[in-house]
Amino acid sequence: MPPPGRRRQHAPTGPRGGGPPSPGVAGEEATSPPRIIGGSLGGRRLEFAPDPRTRPMKERVREALFNLLGFTVEGAIVLDLFAGTGALGFEAVSRGAAAAWFGEQHFPTADVLRRSAKALEVEDRVTIRPGDVLLWARRLPPIPRTAPWIAFVSPPWEMFTTHTAELLALVSAVIAAAPPGSQIVVEAEMSFDPALLPEPEAWRPRPIPPALLLFREIGKLAGAGAEE
Repeated sequence: MPPPGRRRQHAPTGPRGGGPPSPGVAGEEATSPPRIIGGSLGGRRLEFAPDPRTRPMKERVREALFNLLGFTVEGAIVLDLFAGTGALGFEAVSRGAAAAWFGEQHFPTADVLRRSAKALEVEDRVTIRPGDVLLWARRLPPIPRTAPWIAFVSPPWEMFTTHTAELLALVSAVIAAAPPGSQIVVEAEMSFDPALLPEPEAWRPRPIPPALLLFREIGKLAGAGAEE
């Protein structure tokens, strides 16, 4: 399962991780259009409107994430929650995902996602749902269950503090609805306590500083390989 590193749906309190981007490479990543790393669209750039509330996942983290996911991406249905630039969802589509569903609260950013899908000529594999993705905890969109899901839950990190209950409810809703064989990937900062997650023993942590990636495969307990 996989890693973190990009910015997602806007949090009321500002950019994920808090504070301005650091200088050098990190600062460049915060202002440059994200690049798709691998697959059929490798090397292509996504449209990006710099915004203090929006930061793409660091490229090295995204690369590590997809190396961990490996071939499980092929044919999967991807949920890119807190989508932002859509770097995770478009990366998955490039690597063979059957479809990607993007949740994005900021309507202008949702329009940017549409333009990226059109420029990449993958509109037929992309569904964009503008609005507050936290409300998906009450009722998920009609996401097909014809293939395993890979759900990326990578919000602005401060939301784990400011919207803890809502985020955990969203994770629980996705777990309950996902078909067998699906994977849920949560990206948080290193200080996040995995014990807060539902059934914490079922999650596999993978630290990629400054991010902590937590993976859960539906139908298995971490390290046990047992049916839930």
